[in-house]
Amino acid sequence: MTRRRVLALGAVGVPALAFGGGVASLLAGAPPVAGLSLLGGREYRTLAALATTLLPSGGPFEFGAEGLDLARAFDGFLAGEPPANVGNLRRALLLFELGPLLFDRRWTTFSRLSDRERLRHYEAWSSSETLLRRQVAIAFRKFMALVFYDSPEVWPHIGYPGPSLARRGR
Repeated sequence: MTRRRVLALGAVGVPALAFGGGVASLLAGAPPVAGLSLLGGREYRTLAALATTLLPSGGPFEFGAEGLDLARAFDGFLAGEPPANVGNLRRALLLFELGPLLFDRRWTTFSRLSDRERLRHYEAWSSSETLLRRQVAIAFRKFMALVFYDSPEVWPHIGYPGPSLARRGR
Protein backbone atom coordinates (compact mmCIF):
# COMPACT_ATOMS: atom_id res chain seq x y z
CA MET A 1 0.00 0.00 0.00
CA THR A 2 1.38 3.39 -0.94
CA ARG A 3 1.85 6.27 1.47
CA ARG A 4 -0.72 8.32 -0.46
CA ARG A 5 -3.32 5.51 -0.08
CA VAL A 6 -2.65 5.24 3.68
CA LEU A 7 -3.08 9.02 4.07
CA ALA A 8 -6.29 8.97 2.02
CA LEU A 9 -7.75 6.14 4.09
CA GLY A 10 -6.70 7.90 7.29
CA ALA A 11 -8.33 11.14 6.19
CA VAL A 12 -11.63 9.32 5.73
CA GLY A 13 -11.30 6.60 8.37
CA VAL A 14 -10.41 8.72 11.41
CA PRO A 15 -13.44 11.02 11.12
CA ALA A 16 -15.70 8.02 10.43
CA LEU A 17 -14.42 6.28 13.56
CA ALA A 18 -14.81 9.46 15.59
CA PHE A 19 -18.38 9.93 14.34
CA GLY A 20 -19.22 6.29 15.02
CA GLY A 21 -17.78 6.57 18.51
CA GLY A 22 -19.74 9.75 19.12
CA VAL A 23 -23.00 8.11 18.05
CA ALA A 24 -22.19 5.13 20.25
CA SER A 25 -21.69 7.46 23.22
CA LEU A 26 -25.06 9.10 22.52
CA LEU A 27 -26.76 5.70 22.58
CA ALA A 28 -24.92 4.50 25.67
CA GLY A 29 -25.94 5.20 29.19
CA ALA A 30 -29.25 3.37 29.39
CA PRO A 31 -29.12 1.01 32.34
CA PRO A 32 -30.66 -2.42 31.93
CA VAL A 33 -34.28 -2.63 33.07
CA ALA A 34 -35.32 -5.75 34.96
CA GLY A 35 -38.43 -7.66 34.02
CA LEU A 36 -38.69 -6.72 30.35
CA SER A 37 -39.64 -9.40 27.84
CA LEU A 38 -38.29 -7.95 24.59
CA LEU A 39 -37.04 -4.40 24.94
CA GLY A 40 -33.58 -3.38 26.03
CA GLY A 41 -32.70 -0.49 28.35
CA ARG A 42 -32.17 1.99 25.51
CA GLU A 43 -35.48 1.09 23.86
CA TYR A 44 -37.27 1.31 27.20
CA ARG A 45 -35.75 4.76 27.82
CA THR A 46 -36.92 5.99 24.40
CA LEU A 47 -40.44 4.64 24.89
CA ALA A 48 -40.69 6.09 28.41
CA ALA A 49 -39.62 9.52 27.13
CA LEU A 50 -42.09 9.28 24.25
CA ALA A 51 -44.93 8.22 26.58
CA THR A 52 -44.42 11.20 28.91
CA THR A 53 -44.23 13.48 25.87
CA LEU A 54 -47.48 12.24 24.36
CA LEU A 55 -49.38 11.78 27.63
CA PRO A 56 -48.06 14.36 30.12
CA SER A 57 -49.47 14.94 33.59
CA GLY A 58 -51.98 17.77 33.67
CA GLY A 59 -53.17 17.18 30.13
CA PRO A 60 -56.65 15.79 29.52
CA PHE A 61 -56.14 13.76 32.72
CA GLU A 62 -54.62 14.99 35.96
CA PHE A 63 -52.18 12.08 35.81
CA GLY A 64 -50.11 11.09 32.82
CA ALA A 65 -47.90 8.35 31.55
CA GLU A 66 -45.24 8.77 34.23
CA GLY A 67 -47.00 6.78 36.94
CA LEU A 68 -48.28 4.05 34.63
CA ASP A 69 -44.97 2.78 33.22
CA LEU A 70 -46.36 2.56 29.70
CA ALA A 71 -43.00 1.49 28.29
CA ARG A 72 -43.18 -1.68 30.42
CA ALA A 73 -46.84 -2.21 29.46
CA PHE A 74 -45.86 -1.84 25.82
CA ASP A 75 -43.12 -4.43 26.31
CA GLY A 76 -45.75 -6.84 27.64
CA PHE A 77 -48.00 -6.09 24.71
CA LEU A 78 -45.18 -6.93 22.29
CA ALA A 79 -44.54 -10.32 23.88
CA GLY A 80 -47.20 -11.93 21.70
CA GLU A 81 -46.21 -10.21 18.46
CA PRO A 82 -44.37 -11.96 15.60
CA PRO A 83 -40.60 -11.39 15.52
CA ALA A 84 -40.88 -9.32 12.32
CA ASN A 85 -43.18 -6.82 14.05
CA VAL A 86 -40.87 -6.58 17.04
CA GLY A 87 -37.88 -6.04 14.73
CA ASN A 88 -39.71 -3.27 12.87
CA LEU A 89 -40.58 -1.59 16.15
CA ARG A 90 -36.98 -1.75 17.32
CA ARG A 91 -35.80 -0.12 14.08
CA ALA A 92 -38.47 2.58 14.39
CA LEU A 93 -37.43 3.25 17.99
CA LEU A 94 -33.79 3.56 17.00
CA LEU A 95 -34.67 5.88 14.14
CA PHE A 96 -36.83 8.03 16.41
CA GLU A 97 -34.15 8.09 19.14
CA LEU A 98 -31.53 9.22 16.61
CA GLY A 99 -33.96 11.61 14.89
CA PRO A 100 -32.45 14.82 16.32
CA LEU A 101 -29.00 13.74 15.12
CA LEU A 102 -30.05 12.45 11.70
CA PHE A 103 -32.72 14.97 10.73
CA ASP A 104 -32.11 18.08 12.86
CA ARG A 105 -28.31 17.93 12.84
CA ARG A 106 -28.20 18.19 16.64
CA TRP A 107 -25.65 16.28 18.64
CA THR A 108 -28.22 14.64 20.93
CA THR A 109 -30.88 11.97 21.00
CA PHE A 110 -34.64 12.14 21.56
CA SER A 111 -34.54 10.86 25.14
CA ARG A 112 -31.95 13.50 26.10
CA LEU A 113 -34.07 16.42 24.88
CA SER A 114 -36.06 18.59 27.28
CA ASP A 115 -39.82 17.99 27.54
CA ARG A 116 -40.58 20.97 25.30
CA GLU A 117 -37.97 19.92 22.70
CA ARG A 118 -39.34 16.35 22.70
CA LEU A 119 -42.81 17.61 21.94
CA ARG A 120 -41.52 19.83 19.12
CA HIS A 121 -39.52 16.92 17.74
CA TYR A 122 -42.55 14.62 17.82
CA GLU A 123 -44.77 17.26 16.19
CA ALA A 124 -42.19 17.77 13.45
CA TRP A 125 -42.26 14.04 12.74
CA SER A 126 -46.05 13.85 12.77
CA SER A 127 -46.31 16.64 10.18
CA SER A 128 -43.19 15.76 8.18
CA GLU A 129 -43.23 15.61 4.40
CA THR A 130 -41.40 12.30 4.73
CA LEU A 131 -43.93 9.47 4.80
CA LEU A 132 -41.78 7.20 6.97
CA ARG A 133 -41.41 9.83 9.70
CA ARG A 134 -45.18 10.51 9.72
CA GLN A 135 -45.95 6.79 9.85
CA VAL A 136 -43.56 6.24 12.77
CA ALA A 137 -45.00 9.20 14.70
CA ILE A 138 -48.60 8.11 14.13
CA ALA A 139 -47.85 4.48 15.00
CA PHE A 140 -46.21 5.49 18.28
CA ARG A 141 -49.13 7.79 19.16
CA LYS A 142 -51.56 4.93 18.54
CA PHE A 143 -49.48 2.40 20.48
CA MET A 144 -49.11 4.73 23.46
CA ALA A 145 -52.86 5.43 23.46
CA LEU A 146 -53.51 1.69 23.29
CA VAL A 147 -51.48 0.86 26.39
CA PHE A 148 -52.64 4.03 28.21
CA TYR A 149 -56.35 3.33 27.81
CA ASP A 150 -55.77 -0.36 28.56
CA SER A 151 -54.60 0.60 32.07
CA PRO A 152 -57.23 -0.05 34.77
CA GLU A 153 -56.18 3.22 36.47
CA VAL A 154 -57.52 5.14 33.46
CA TRP A 155 -60.88 3.39 33.17
CA PRO A 156 -62.78 5.35 35.85
CA HIS A 157 -61.71 8.63 34.20
CA ILE A 158 -63.28 7.66 30.88
CA GLY A 159 -66.37 5.99 32.31
CA TYR A 160 -65.34 2.46 31.40
CA PRO A 161 -66.40 -0.05 34.07
CA GLY A 162 -63.90 -2.68 32.93
CA PRO A 163 -64.19 -5.89 30.93
CA SER A 164 -67.67 -7.39 31.07
CA LEU A 165 -66.41 -10.81 32.18
CA ALA A 166 -64.68 -9.25 35.18
CA ARG A 167 -67.91 -7.45 36.16
CA ARG A 168 -69.78 -10.76 36.09
CA GLY A 169 -67.24 -12.26 38.49
CA ARG A 170 -65.86 -14.85 36.08
